[in-house]
Amino acid sequence: PAYKGAGGGSDVGYGVYDLYDLGEFDQKGSVRTMYGTKDEYLRAIRAAQAAGIQVYADMVLGHRLGGDEQEEFMATPMDPQDRTQAVGEPRQIRAWTHFKFEGRGGEYSDFEWHWWHFNATDHDDNDPGFNAVYLFEGKGFQPDVDVEFGNYDYLLGCNVDVQSDEVREELFRWGRWYVETTGIDGVRFDAVKHVSPSFFREWLEHVRSELKTDLFAVGEYWKYDKDDLLRFRDGTGGQVTVFDTILHDNFVAASRDAEGFDLRTVFDGTLVQQDPTGAVTLVTNHDTQPLQTNEAVVEPWFVPLAHALILLREGGYPVVFLADYDGAEYTSHGDDGQEHHIVLPSHRWLIDRFLEARRDLAYGQQRDYFDDPRCIGWVRTGDEEHPGGVAVVLSSGDASARRMQTASPGTEYKDATGHMEGAVTTDEEGWAEFPCEAGSVSVWVPVAYG
Repeated sequence: PAYKGAGGGSDVGYGVYDLYDLGEFDQKGSVRTMYGTKDEYLRAIRAAQAAGIQVYADMVLGHRLGGDEQEEFMATPMDPQDRTQAVGEPRQIRAWTHFKFEGRGGEYSDFEWHWWHFNATDHDDNDPGFNAVYLFEGKGFQPDVDVEFGNYDYLLGCNVDVQSDEVREELFRWGRWYVETTGIDGVRFDAVKHVSPSFFREWLEHVRSELKTDLFAVGEYWKYDKDDLLRFRDGTGGQVTVFDTILHDNFVAASRDAEGFDLRTVFDGTLVQQDPTGAVTLVTNHDTQPLQTNEAVVEPWFVPLAHALILLREGGYPVVFLADYDGAEYTSHGDDGQEHHIVLPSHRWLIDRFLEARRDLAYGQQRDYFDDPRCIGWVRTGDEEHPGGVAVVLSSGDASARRMQTASPGTEYKDATGHMEGAVTTDEEGWAEFPCEAGSVSVWVPVAYG
């Protein structure tokens, strides 16, 4: 998120302080956010759009941190492990719930946040040692959030009460201002399992209607349960796509057990299998990379295969993570006091080949050849504007091949990845044996293409 966090210029943005401060006001020890000034942010967006790139903004709407003043009010301590159960009687607590934004001085909005605009926090300065989630007087947790911990409305900091009319009006007003000010093309809603899906639907409907814009939207609901993912998506009226965490989990499993994982099942139980237009597919993200919150690393040998599976098929809206593209190095400190380094390679060259094939050739009918547990393939037949199509084969075992039918008889194909030398020529009905190396992927494109 590009707005000011509680950590000022060192905050990555998830410690939300002021939604209206995009690096313009002296607040939390800096004018700049971690990403620069407001002017730099807006110029970066314009430069990307001028290059034909749409810009999606990361948004956290469920919590606030770094309040300016404390307030005292009544709240009931709830069990952090089961937020449906009280662990004490209502009591007066003292918390940092008044957000004044004095550095902004009422610019863009004179709305100040008070305790009644939130529904919970996890710290009471009157009794700092007591471990509880404090449910504020007159408030309730949203009923249609994730059921972890009994009810997962509360995540951290001061939990925004999206059931409050004042809060909803302010967030709708901010949404209009933010989209109009930045000109963004879409949004990524962070941590959506802690917020009612109907709120995101109503927020999007309001902003789209008021600004006559068609914002793309994806929600980060990080849980390996298809029913919960679909429940959220259905709750938004299908207006928010969802990251396919289950497919990611399948990639992790396939990469760690090459001999035991059946590639024919790689899409089983996934969101993209059931809802191809509502799933955002991924191989890695910022939370699953090493040392992060939901660390679940796809082993490097399988990363190119996974990218072929999300970039060269018709279902899903694929994401390429920068660390997969450029490579990355991670450092941790073990119990032995020593530094431990994890180095992940760059897959830029191969991903670029996949992206080129996606852009120029991956059109038309998709024919799957998922008939071997260790080697699968598929064909995109192409269309009038993109003739020839593409044939993809990947293996988690020995060198192998798939006999597949293209829509292009008598056509020579070459492996765009360079893994296989020579050409393959289809017969009079478009069939050919398309090979690939062991533990690898080959992308066969018409020789006449490039």
